[in-house]
Amino acid sequence: MTGQSGTMLELAGLHDLVALLRADGYTVVGPTVRDDAVVLAELTSAEELPAGWGVSAEPGRYRLVPRADGAVFAHSAGPQSWKQYLHPPRRRLFSVRRDAPWTDDSGDSGAGDPPPRYAFLGVRPCDLIAIGVLDGVLGRGSTADPDFTARRDGVFVVVANCTEPGGLCFCVSMGGGPRAEAGYDLALTERVDGAGHRFLAEAGTPAGERVLAALGGRAATADDVATAGADLTAAAGRMGRRMPEVDLRELLAESRESPRWDDVASRCLACGNCTMVCPTCFCTTTEDVTDVTGDNAERWQRWDTCFSLDFSYLHGGEVRTGVDARYRQWISHKLSTWHDQFGTSGCVGCGRCIAWCPVGIDITAEATALAEAREESGSGG
Repeated sequence: MTGQSGTMLELAGLHDLVALLRADGYTVVGPTVRDDAVVLAELTSAEELPAGWGVSAEPGRYRLVPRADGAVFAHSAGPQSWKQYLHPPRRRLFSVRRDAPWTDDSGDSGAGDPPPRYAFLGVRPCDLIAIGVLDGVLGRGSTADPDFTARRDGVFVVVANCTEPGGLCFCVSMGGGPRAEAGYDLALTERVDGAGHRFLAEAGTPAGERVLAALGGRAATADDVATAGADLTAAAGRMGRRMPEVDLRELLAESRESPRWDDVASRCLACGNCTMVCPTCFCTTTEDVTDVTGDNAERWQRWDTCFSLDFSYLHGGEVRTGVDARYRQWISHKLSTWHDQFGTSGCVGCGRCIAWCPVGIDITAEATALAEAREESGSGG
């Protein structure tokens, strides 16, 4: 927060927020219901938000469930993350025509036009941390991706704090939580009870303060703030999953030869779903294409996955030929060596990889199994 105690907005204020952001030139993106899931899409009004819908998620299973209270943000993570807008699944890097100059598309949307000016509405605290992780990987230093920075700069972020974590959420054990601490312009904490449907809105930046002032509403009371805080504290104690309380960096480093990898390999399909839905996985490959005449050639970048056999191909062969080695590479990078590269974990505890794994492999269960095996061998700390 920037110093004010917050503003109380009624449900109509959420509609005003979408209208205000659109009038200010933003492309508003938020959750909506489509194809039996809560997905992210451009919104033209708050009517498109998933009011009255929740989510039931288990390993390998995701279902929408109706809610009687009309809550807008009472769902857990869907199959998509904000990564798709900042680091698109596929973009053109350049094109060449036999009869025209070479066209460089780096730093724009991949189609020769600048990216939209985004407002992200309904960002979960775990996904806000994930955006920060991508900032560190793709947005900083001498190797910053100009396309990422062009998309990321100027994004207006509206967080929806989590009062009802899902069955696969474990953000608390990854150092996060139901409450966003920093990195947002506005934060909303929703409450629906006998007193009505309302949101505690808190500004995190001067830009957020300006928008909040334009929305009006009433000043939040101490009771409003305390009630929202109690809801978020209670949510932190209702996580559906948790990581083992060990040093995960050390655990993965010491488990390189664990027989657990063979067990995982017997179940894993190496489909890469976990990396596709992960809000922080960023690996890509490039491909060159041409038309049938040979007059036009293009180079495209697309998401890739370390579960692909060709991902580790080096001058004549693959380095990680077995599924056991590929799963070990993914979880070790995510929970351990990411710290060495980027100074943080690559996992934010959103649970997407568990829900969208076709065979229900659970990253928290695998980490727990490794910790228990280490303990049984006598090497645990």
